[in-house]
Amino acid sequence: MPSFPLLFHSSSTGTIAWRDGTPVSVREFLGDVTRLAGMLPAGGHVFNMCTDRYRFAVGLCATLVAGKISLLPSAHTPEAVRQLAAFAPDTFCLHDSAHCSVALPRFRFPSESGVDAAHGGAGASVGPGAEDRRAEVAVPQIDAEQVMAYLFTSGSTGVPVPHGKKWGYLVRCLRTSAARLGLPEMGACTLVGTVPPQHMYGFETTVLLALIGGVAFSNRQPFYPGDVAAELAALPQPRVLVTSPVHLRALMMSSQALPPVALMLSATAPLAQDLARTAEARLGAPLLEIYGSTESGQIATRRTALRDAWQLYPELRLETRHDDGAESGSADDATVWVSGGHVETPVPLGDTLELLDDGQFLLHGRKGDLINIAGKRTSLGYLNHQLNEITGVVDGVFFMPDAAPAAGPASSVPAVGSSAVCGAAASAVGRGEPVTRLLALVVAPDLTPADLQRALRERIDAAFMPRPLIFVASLPRNATGKLPRDVLTALVAQHTRQPRGAAANAATLGFTIAADHASIAGHFPGQPVVPGVVLLDHAISAIGRALGRPLDAWRLNSAKFLSPAAPGTPLDLAFETSASGTIRFTIRAGSRTVASGVLAAPAAVETAPEEAVTS
Repeated sequence: MPSFPLLFHSSSTGTIAWRDGTPVSVREFLGDVTRLAGMLPAGGHVFNMCTDRYRFAVGLCATLVAGKISLLPSAHTPEAVRQLAAFAPDTFCLHDSAHCSVALPRFRFPSESGVDAAHGGAGASVGPGAEDRRAEVAVPQIDAEQVMAYLFTSGSTGVPVPHGKKWGYLVRCLRTSAARLGLPEMGACTLVGTVPPQHMYGFETTVLLALIGGVAFSNRQPFYPGDVAAELAALPQPRVLVTSPVHLRALMMSSQALPPVALMLSATAPLAQDLARTAEARLGAPLLEIYGSTESGQIATRRTALRDAWQLYPELRLETRHDDGAESGSADDATVWVSGGHVETPVPLGDTLELLDDGQFLLHGRKGDLINIAGKRTSLGYLNHQLNEITGVVDGVFFMPDAAPAAGPASSVPAVGSSAVCGAAASAVGRGEPVTRLLALVVAPDLTPADLQRALRERIDAAFMPRPLIFVASLPRNATGKLPRDVLTALVAQHTRQPRGAAANAATLGFTIAADHASIAGHFPGQPVVPGVVLLDHAISAIGRALGRPLDAWRLNSAKFLSPAAPGTPLDLAFETSASGTIRFTIRAGSRTVASGVLAAPAAVETAPEEAVTS
């Protein structure tokens, strides 16, 4: 059987990664992989939750070398973890957090001995195995048919669907990608990713592209424009910025000076041509957009600033098939399939494509995004583009609720309160059947509803005007910049069902601190109480997940502990974002308030007064 090396770098002394500004050689990386592979516990499947990209990559390769399979779900919610355990009962979690509470057997990435210690990690100047790091380490050969990882997509029934990725097909895909992106001509470049490595785009483009393309990657995942600029400045040229439209838009809207890069990559959502042109002018480098899916991997690219058409990767083929098996029919019942090259078996694509000559195609949006109102057709992607092109709109999204049930006298449009909502409520039409109306959520602090409505009317047909139009402080995008439908559905429900006078940017979450939590022992014997710091940690983490952005750099301006919470007590967490950007939160047990606090954004730290933590 054919096999391929784990790494494609030409020299063991070459740099494969940068850890907090320090280069790591191929030899050192392989030593870390070998050591960790020998330390992993029993279990054939590994849920790799490491947030440090270097540790993720070491864990990914160690899992492969040890003959195990990485599991990379699209979400890390308790329900997703339960579904993961049902899929592979022998799964254990590899993590690098001091407070991991995933309901699986857990193995923490070694931080004070073994792997990290050999890099001079905290508390260990010389760790086990540090001496043999100077010796050559043979590059492992991996069977082409070995499954490296399962990535998961959302199934129609709500159960995630696994997609196995074999090493040989991944090698073929990423070698093709490296050639298309021009990495061999670029030389010893470094990939800097604003996206996490656990999702398909980040998995392929910030980790595998480095391993298989023979280049380096940075361990950090900068989020704010200042962090991106600092990370780029800390690395030698040439640098490649791997990002998404939502991160790129934030960069372009900021006044942050950005170091030059050799190349920019974007994926996860359609990229506006104007944004691509602005980014190229600002950073002085070409921007290539990558098209693909979890099922197929990446299959095409385009330089969005210059052209609309996508160029398919070599050896791949696209063909149109009609759902009824006929050779011809309407576009509505047609599906484009991709096959050949690194695509192991033909894969149907969920987008509407217009096939052109010479392996080119136009993308017209998701098939599920197409909507028909009053006999007029458009796509949510088109509407989102028009909304976000309006001056003053920071972020925005159109949303079509699920179809309302046929029975019942009420319209499917929920009653709308006074939470920055405009637009008339739709009534049932015809024979009293329920009506599902298009709506939109928008972040536009400097625009009035009337201003935004006027701007929208100049760009879209009146049939697609959102009713209601909801102003929010932020959208709960995940780390790749996407808006999962279930999260968006919950946000819409929150803003359309709350009572009059409620804050438009409020949210309610829930969590429970288990009785076997490590902090409970000794706090206090005979009458256990959840420590205040644990309550705060869970609250801040939950708010960050709900908002789709990390709050690690935020400051806790104040906290009050008003009553104790026993372990195992269901707790409700309510929070809202003020006009100044601060986040106020309250933790309750039923009707009893347990704690409250205020979080301030990093930019507000120096001007916000510090208040004492009281109890």
